[in-house]
Amino acid sequence: MTFEEARAQFPVLERYAYLNAGTTGPLHRATVAALVEQAERDLRDGRTGKAYFEHMLALRDEARQGFAAVLGVEPSHIALVDSTTRGCGIVLAGFGLTPEDEVITTDQEHFGLTGPVYASGARVVITTADEDAILGAITPRTKLIATSEVLWTTGRRLDLHRVKAESGLPVLVDGAQSAGAIAVDVGELDFYTVSAQKWLCAPEPTGALYVRDPESVRIVAPSYPSQSSYELSGAFVPKEGAARFDAGWTGMPTLVGLVAALDTHPVWRYERAAEMAASCAELLGEHVEVVTPPGHSTLVSFRPPGDPAELVQELAARSVIVRELPGRNLVRVSCGWWTSSDDLERVVDALRR
Repeated sequence: MTFEEARAQFPVLERYAYLNAGTTGPLHRATVAALVEQAERDLRDGRTGKAYFEHMLALRDEARQGFAAVLGVEPSHIALVDSTTRGCGIVLAGFGLTPEDEVITTDQEHFGLTGPVYASGARVVITTADEDAILGAITPRTKLIATSEVLWTTGRRLDLHRVKAESGLPVLVDGAQSAGAIAVDVGELDFYTVSAQKWLCAPEPTGALYVRDPESVRIVAPSYPSQSSYELSGAFVPKEGAARFDAGWTGMPTLVGLVAALDTHPVWRYERAAEMAASCAELLGEHVEVVTPPGHSTLVSFRPPGDPAELVQELAARSVIVRELPGRNLVRVSCGWWTSSDDLERVVDALRR
């Protein structure tokens, strides 16, 4: 499939320069068609019966395999969750942390990570978003390092393999701005979260959690899909692998849409997205201060000459959709594999005006 043919499957791109996949990606025709067809079937035939639930379980296996392919891991290490926030919460709660323990994070994290970190009960150590700073903050009390691979603010990509190798500590990765946007190498990283509605263009709420060693954390929020058997008392046997951390049911229409979305991305997606991000940074660099380091991610953040919120509104009025980052004095452009050169020219043209 050519780029033009693939891009044409996102109707929103016919009207907008849609550059906000860092929040939510565009929906593919096949994704919505699958979702609507299943919803109509549920309306007509109901949502019950052995065949219905067997089909649901089979779709969950397909989704698990799809996420595993994105991360380049075995499906047995993937849990199905509804967001990166849920994935982070599952891991942090499972560590059973106390105020005597420390978790290191950075000053560039999204609340989807910092909220669960704070709620864990551990002492939160906040460093600058830099590998040396993270490593320098480690003490004998440090139990976990929790950070993003790609920062949602500046688009910088941290070398978390170095952090893991030099610290020897468990590393929890917020992969909201990396999984599906860039080629991910999980390697020895312990936990990696996926936010499917962003770069994977899936329905909401969907996501995944990679767990390298499922025995390393406790199950503190069991769900029906996470057990293989249970007693009337509530005692249960967890499923093998990371499926023991599955976070509840996903409705059939959403699940069908998720499986469809995971199957709609071309093999050249990462190269194309990187090319568009580089082009975007170059074009914007002639007019504003770009803060994203070259070649780090598919996000391009810049400091506008005026108020960021006003600029985002002005761009939206010209059918250019980007994101303001509140409190950061930054505007963020998200470049996906579906982004065209014309989309980027529209951003620059709007800035000139």
